Parts: sequence; C-alpha cells; structure tokens
Amino acid sequence: MVQYSNLNYVIKDSIGYVIINREPQLNALNQETLDELQDIFMHFNADDHVRGIILTGAGLKAFAAGADIKEFLDLSVIQARWLSERGHIIFSDLIEGSPKPVIAAINGYALGGGLEMALACHIRIASDNAKMGLPEVSLGLIPGYGGTQRLPKLIGKGQAMQMILTGDMIDAQRAYELGLVNEVIAQDKLIARAEEILHKIFTRSRVAVANAITAINAAEDKQQNGNKVEMDAFGHLFGTEDFKEGVSAFLAKRTPNFE
Repeated sequence: MVQYSNLNYVIKDSIGYVIINREPQLNALNQETLDELQDIFMHFNADDHVRGIILTGAGLKAFAAGADIKEFLDLSVIQARWLSERGHIIFSDLIEGSPKPVIAAINGYALGGGLEMALACHIRIASDNAKMGLPEVSLGLIPGYGGTQRLPKLIGKGQAMQMILTGDMIDAQRAYELGLVNEVIAQDKLIARAEEILHKIFTRSRVAVANAITAINAAEDKQQNGNKVEMDAFGHLFGTEDFKEGVSAFLAKRTPNFE
C-alpha cells in the first residue's frame, strides 16, 4: 500500500485504523491530508479484509483542529467553492457512505473541519479531555464540509444554531449530553473502547450491517425515499445466506456463524 505524508494506517483484526499524523499542527486538515483521506477510505471501503474503521488523531491533544487556515489565503471564490464540494464528497460519499462502520475516536480538540469529519462518522466516542466546536464564524466563514447540515440533525436546530453562531467550544461531557457523541471515556481507554464496539458489530451479519448503514443514511437524504430503501433492503436480506443462518441459529438457540 501507499506511504502517506500525513496519515498512518494499519489493518489489524479486521479493523482499519486511520490516524491523522500532523501532531505539531494539531492534526489540521490541509488539502494534502484530504487527498490522503480520500485515498485510504477508498482503499479500506473496497478491502474485504477490513470490516470496520477507526479514525483518530496522533498524540494526546487533538483529533483534528480544523482546516489548515494558511491554505485559505490565496483561494479564489471558485476555488473555495470547490474545496467545500470536495470535502463534502470525501465526508459524505467515503466516510458517511462507507458500507463498513466508521468510529471517530475523538482524542482531543475536534474543531471546524475536524469536527465535521467526526460528524460524518457513524459512531463518535470522545476522550474526557476532548473539546469540540465549529468556530468558522470567527474567521468570517461558515462550516463548509457538512457541519451546518449534520450538526442540527444530531443535536437539534437550536443547539446547533448556538454552537455555530457563537463559534464556542464545548467539552466532552456537554457533547454527550447534547447527543453529539455516543460515549465519553478516559483517553487511555479510547481506542480499546472503539475496538470493543467494532468487534461486537463483527459478530453480526456483515451484509445486514451494510444494509442498515445504507437505510439509516437514506433517512437524511432528500433525494431518496428512506422508507423505500428500508423496505427494499429488508426484502433483499431475506434472500441471503446470513438470514437463513441467523434464523436457524435463533431457533436452535445457538450463536450464528455468519459468512
């Protein structure tokens, strides 16, 4: 596989680990890092050896502290529009749209584009020192990688308005109370907890998990009828070997052995 400048990655026990490795820059998302994220998620999404993905940042301070602001200085209006569109493609199509569960292990600051990246993941767990925010209005901007769309769906319009319009940070406990993260855990146990969640998912039907992700995502896609996607997936799964195995195991009171 490719050697990246800004990412570390490894596959272990069916988990693909993606670590943003720009610790001196608090793992900020420059354009080269976005290129590499696009490449690694395309690879992991297509790799049958990878059943789930953990996304985190290097070090103890930051998951990803936003975009690399220095790169914004020379962008034209057209270039900025394309940068936003590209971020949407990576976060929506490759992370949120991954057929494999993606867990954001938020190990510190998740700000701006970094929080937007976490919002695109299917599950978010945070270390107890994590801080999150969308401070773009303090730069005369707004979130550009899906933050204005995903945050209200997670925590409600009013709370999202307050976070985005003030640009204020919240701590991990407040993020948990709002429903922005699923769990808060000590930093030294963060990755182990993400692994534990994925390994439990791995005991379930792989094809059912992928279809569940598709159906849940369809609920928020205005171009799709989420109910139809669910019904189609439900019917499709009746024709799979995993369904036959799951029902047989249930009736026989044994653990299913999914292919």
